Amino acid sequence: MPYQNVERRRALAAAALGRDVGPPEPAPADDDSALEAVSGVISDISPHLMIVEDDEGAQRRLVIAPWATAWRGAALPPADLPTGARVLIRALRSGTVVDRIWADTTRITGTITTVHGRRDLTLELDAGPHRGHRSIVIPYRSTGRIRVRHPQLEAGYLFDAIGIADGDTTLALLPATSQPPYRARAVPPPPPAYRGTQSTISGTAVWSDLDDHGVAYPMLETSDTGCGDAGISCAGLPYLALGSALHVRNLCDDRSSTLPVVACGCVAGRFCDRCLECGTSPRGRIVELSAASFVALGGDLIKGCFNARIGLG
Repeated sequence: MPYQNVERRRALAAAALGRDVGPPEPAPADDDSALEAVSGVISDISPHLMIVEDDEGAQRRLVIAPWATAWRGAALPPADLPTGARVLIRALRSGTVVDRIWADTTRITGTITTVHGRRDLTLELDAGPHRGHRSIVIPYRSTGRIRVRHPQLEAGYLFDAIGIADGDTTLALLPATSQPPYRARAVPPPPPAYRGTQSTISGTAVWSDLDDHGVAYPMLETSDTGCGDAGISCAGLPYLALGSALHVRNLCDDRSSTLPVVACGCVAGRFCDRCLECGTSPRGRIVELSAASFVALGGDLIKGCFNARIGLG
């Protein structure tokens, strides 16, 4: 039965989690607290107003709040962002007021295959069977900061950093997590009595360059994904299928949403780390969200994670 329908898979997952399939808890909906993630390219910008051509090709005029901040490799005033930069905006009040801007921001996650260079370092990464290989540069000015949290810049170790796309070059500027001490093929197993015994599971939610508004999830059936690396996690997650709905709650900001599983999180499942944003999360990445979904749930791309709880949507 490799391709059971989504509703059937949700019922099976509910049984594995020991809960009923019910409607998700509502997310905060008042205009003052609701967040919208707006992505697109800057057409024009001033200290108080920006015009963005969004991903659907529409021109959007947004007021820049007096407290708004921006990041493009470093913090800077929003008005200093260049036209043509690709931005993701955290917007308030039905998507009309800019609260936070990230420009040309990307995340680089994978297994190191080669390292070259003495000052500026060039790393080749295996980002998994679905995302292929990436070549990145760690500029000399950033090597010290990254090496503090990624001491093993050697083949076979995991790597996770946040940076910017600068033309055809991807620059890794900030470590997104502390590097796991084990090699990528030596992921610790979950506790034997943990898997499938809870109605909800807590852990770390991270973001990636997913194109879809949804989540990548580590414990997928290989028959659904065609991925031999699926099904690896130290977080004790149940198996689900592509298309399954997950209710994701940001425990740091108390925002929640129900999102579809759109991709295999086989690389995320190899990280047995913790998020420290509001207390210490249990070990393991339980979901990898698109950048837009992450921001809409209150996440900060530069911090890279939030403590999360998931259940069936």
